[in-house]
Amino acid sequence: MRPPADTLLGSTLEGRYRIDAPIARGGMSAVYLGVDLRLGRSVAIKVMDARYSGDPQFLRRFEFEARAVAGLKHPGLVAVYDQGIDDGIAFLVMELVEGGSLRELLRERGPMPPHAVTAVADPVLGGLGTAHAAGLVHRDVKPENVLISEVGEVKVADFGLVRAVAEAGVTSASVILGTAAYLSPEQVEAGDADARSDVYSMGVMLFELLTGRTPFRGDTPLALAYQRLSYDVPAPGDVVDGVPEEFDEIVLRATEREPGDRYADGFDMRRALLAAADDLELPPFTVPAPRRSAERETMARLRGAHPGAVPPPAPVPDHTRVQSRPGMTPGTGAPVAPVPAGAPSQVARPATAATDRRRDDRHVSTVEPDEGGAVRALLWILAVLVLAAAIGAVGWWVGQTYLS
Repeated sequence: MRPPADTLLGSTLEGRYRIDAPIARGGMSAVYLGVDLRLGRSVAIKVMDARYSGDPQFLRRFEFEARAVAGLKHPGLVAVYDQGIDDGIAFLVMELVEGGSLRELLRERGPMPPHAVTAVADPVLGGLGTAHAAGLVHRDVKPENVLISEVGEVKVADFGLVRAVAEAGVTSASVILGTAAYLSPEQVEAGDADARSDVYSMGVMLFELLTGRTPFRGDTPLALAYQRLSYDVPAPGDVVDGVPEEFDEIVLRATEREPGDRYADGFDMRRALLAAADDLELPPFTVPAPRRSAERETMARLRGAHPGAVPPPAPVPDHTRVQSRPGMTPGTGAPVAPVPAGAPSQVARPATAATDRRRDDRHVSTVEPDEGGAVRALLWILAVLVLAAAIGAVGWWVGQTYLS
């Protein structure tokens, strides 16, 4: 039996935003690849579920949150361009991040070494800190809401949607909003959330990046959510070998059950993370986009069906060009790809380029020797030897002629 056809495909919202292809679908919304016909650029269009579109409370909060997020400027945030309601369809127009999600990258590669974790968390915490300074809270920080572009940009998406849904009249008071594995204790217990709630979720996400799994288990989302009311998040180093103590301390403080014992906001946690990275002399790293993602597949299908209608993907950065952190020896910061699933997180020390290539030669460009120069030098040497032999032979012949 075929699934029902998506009636939105090919339609145009407010006479401006054409919906071309689906990218992802969740419980509250669906995301589509679209085109802003007025500006001629590709965009991501998030369309809210029909059950929310008819709720006045939701629509008021949805518009307010969209306006607030659109005013934020930070490279770690997905830009919001527009929002609207067209014939009962509530939608959000956002920057299209060509690449994939952090969740898709984790599925491909498993846990990450500390320097790769830092490269992911730095822009995310910067984006969260910018929002926190403006009085906004994400409420659903998780790998699915972190996007990675083809050129290694890391951005947070979906600000404000959880709060808008929470205030909708169609939402039951007994429903825990957010993703169970990443919720803070206060979100589970009372539904309250502030900047420190996002910090807790970031601590859980760092734990997962370092270990390859989330800290709690439960048979149902509700049981999973309630685990954090009675148990602390363990140190990542207690789960896998090789995690520096500095990273254990960051995760443990971020996931304190009492909000007052955590970092105050995203900026506060970011300062601690960067201080640890400097102390450990971690090399900089460009986060690779996942090789396979829903967004990539959608773009590839559309390019195949309509050549020239969708611009080609952005060039992948050269991972061999690495800037050293202050205090590091230049040239020792070559990037290392995240380790395979199931392998322990690596000790956070600068590694050689040769070691990096052994770990993963798919994302590290090696520099080939100048073979042409070597050949030319060899030819010159041979020419000199032949000339010397010829001169010697002539000299010998002349000597023999006169002596005889």
